[in-house]
Amino acid sequence: MSIKQQETLDAILRQGTIPADTSVDEQRRLLRELLSAQPLPPDLTVTTSTLGNVPTAEVTVDGVEPRHIVLYFHGGVYVLGDAALSADLAAQVGRRTSAKAISVDYRLAPEHPYPAAVDDALAAYEALLQSGTDPADVIFAGESAGGGLAVVTMVNARDRGLPLPAAAYAMSPYVDLTLAGETIKSRRDADPLLSPEALSARVADYTSGQDAGLPLISPIFADLSGLPPLIIQVGSHEVLLDDALRLARAAALADVEVTLDVVPGVPHVFQAYHPILDEAAAALDRAGQFLSARLDVVA
Repeated sequence: MSIKQQETLDAILRQGTIPADTSVDEQRRLLRELLSAQPLPPDLTVTTSTLGNVPTAEVTVDGVEPRHIVLYFHGGVYVLGDAALSADLAAQVGRRTSAKAISVDYRLAPEHPYPAAVDDALAAYEALLQSGTDPADVIFAGESAGGGLAVVTMVNARDRGLPLPAAAYAMSPYVDLTLAGETIKSRRDADPLLSPEALSARVADYTSGQDAGLPLISPIFADLSGLPPLIIQVGSHEVLLDDALRLARAAALADVEVTLDVVPGVPHVFQAYHPILDEAAAALDRAGQFLSARLDVVA
């Protein structure tokens, strides 16, 4: 683990920060440009498909015989990003769990506000179950808003009487759209990617007049009882640090098996920078071990 790596990454991210006061279309373009700058590893195959009429990107890794499925939810504050842009990070989870990753291309706000993303995520999971996939062979994973959506989908599935996946992995989860976390303000200078202004600017796009504290919008306020094992990873240099801390506490109080992994000195969704950051690869390895153990237990 290298302080120099952390400093280099911080500088790179600050140079590429997406302005909070630009249009949604411009933010989408800038994010696509930023994430597309790094080509996908040559051993990945990404195929467009659908689950329950929801578009997906299926990601397989050469040489990895998929025995399980990672249902993956991308980040982007429910407004930005898409399934294919998260293909590498989804594949990193798949590599470590002998799984095919299916990244869900849920509808985005403001064109499709809440509950569109929630409905799409559940529809994709329901379709996976209806195809004959054993839920014991499924894990959920996601970054940022996708980490929150993974938790929301488990809560939604539980409440509808559906069987739950074997485990879930939330990277830098965005779980409180009321923006009440203490670190939203206290970590603003340390965070090279997100700011209170950037988050606040997009909340109304997604909530569209609904209460941001609704449990399926902000799962920090949901009843988490009965959820499967959960691993949460977050960097100490994040405005969303407190979201992760409070989610872990809420899960523990609900008797959910939860592992909270706070990595010092790293930014939001630091796992995405695994080619240049030792902490990222190590964190992905730890998550892979956690998830594989739960898949093996229930398989």
